[in-house]
Amino acid sequence: MTITQLRYVLAVAEHKNFTKAARKVFVTQPTLSMQIQKLEDELDILIFNRTKKPIELTEVGSKLVEQARNIVNESERIQDIVDQQKGYIGGEFKLGVIPTVMPTLLPMFLNTLIKKYPKLKLKIEELPTDAILERLDDGHLDAAIAATPLELADIKERVLYYEPFVGYIPKNHRLHAKKDIDIEDLDIGDILLLKDGHCFKDTVLNLCKATRLYNDDPFQLESGSFETLIKLSNEGLGMTLLPYLHTLDLNESETQNLRYFTEPSPAREVSLIFNKSELKMHLIEVLYAIIRSIVRGAITFQNVKIISPKEKSGV
Repeated sequence: MTITQLRYVLAVAEHKNFTKAARKVFVTQPTLSMQIQKLEDELDILIFNRTKKPIELTEVGSKLVEQARNIVNESERIQDIVDQQKGYIGGEFKLGVIPTVMPTLLPMFLNTLIKKYPKLKLKIEELPTDAILERLDDGHLDAAIAATPLELADIKERVLYYEPFVGYIPKNHRLHAKKDIDIEDLDIGDILLLKDGHCFKDTVLNLCKATRLYNDDPFQLESGSFETLIKLSNEGLGMTLLPYLHTLDLNESETQNLRYFTEPSPAREVSLIFNKSELKMHLIEVLYAIIRSIVRGAITFQNVKIISPKEKSGV
């Protein structure tokens, strides 16, 4: 039994196809199939049911894959230990970022990180929180940036910043004349929301929970982007709430529609999260320090009230 064979098994278990798995691990399909067959012969078991389409794990194969994942992950961390001891800042680092954070935060720190650590091979994926947690668990991500708190036993959270909510209120809206707004002013019936699956939507619903007034208007609209919500708001279809960093790129006329909350301002907590068994801590510390130093200058709010997502598996 070799670690290479276990890697091949994990690839097939993930892709449920020998050809796709072979491409994933950069070998020919006959080579991968032969090595898995050798492992099955050595153990005198069948790991995969090849008569099924797509290929399925056998009962014993499922147990083997679980253990193989642990072995492969630990073997990969040997190099991490060596790099950490040497203080080497380089190599591959896989980072997940939720969609409501990616477009504003990534441009703020990515160029600085690349220039400062040119040997670091950063692989970034935009993913919903549930996919992030799954990939952290199976070792496909080293860390992620997500809305917290998640309060999960195996996940460590390091807070990067607290991002206040800001009202985007067009001229024809009932709240436009107000200089500042309160949580009690909100009516969920006239707030344009992100579509289901975004934890920012769940956070807004949680924020409005105490004053959740459902009106009789049958019109409901949900979008996948803040830019669309702003345009719809400009058309008089309602107000919306934006994370503070999303307000920094608005044009001059749009900034006139921003209304800030009275303190303490409702805010979301954004953290760098990673598995508690993660050994690439020297890389995590580098990433954490750079993001913190950059965002600290962009967000100056001090008195905030953290609003957690109602659903912990959203975006």
